[in-house]
Amino acid sequence: MQRHSVVSQQQVNRDIPSVTLGGSLRAALFACVFSTPALAVELEEFSTPPTPTETTTECAEGMIYDDATEACVAPEDASDDQAALYLDARELAWAGRLDDATRVLARMETTDKTLTYQGFVARKSGDWTSAEIFYLAALDANPNNLLARSYYGQGLADSGFIEAAENQLTEIRQRGGRQTWPEIALRLHLDGADSGY
Repeated sequence: MQRHSVVSQQQVNRDIPSVTLGGSLRAALFACVFSTPALAVELEEFSTPPTPTETTTECAEGMIYDDATEACVAPEDASDDQAALYLDARELAWAGRLDDATRVLARMETTDKTLTYQGFVARKSGDWTSAEIFYLAALDANPNNLLARSYYGQGLADSGFIEAAENQLTEIRQRGGRQTWPEIALRLHLDGADSGY
């Protein structure tokens, strides 16, 4: 099963500055269906958690699903391209398999997207100092990375820096992120709700 074959390495690594969709979150999801594959991946990040694949439903800890061999392998042995590895890292991070996500990220080129998920893993591991470094590096590379701003804002709020977290929410909105999932998740976090993000 070719889970990630529709998105190339070049597509996943290119910078798409921001998603500027008006209307509701439903509109973002609707647009995702009719977008190019690369934009569909971008919009997926702004809408819902990743859909579980064989990586988290069939592969034991320490393993990921390799599309080429159609088998569970160690991340270091995977033959998948950068696009597929990115989706694996995201899925593993969301599933709480942080060590596995870290191993996948170590196989990847450094981009603002990989730095964002390195920050996510560090934050979820309780290492806010490292998480902040990763988030700031991601934002230095791409100030329009709304996902990094949302994660960073949530970490700031958890550390008691509410005004700084609110500043990130303002940045997300000013950069075209109103009613995207990064904006909604950070707003929920600031309101004390669990967005699962």
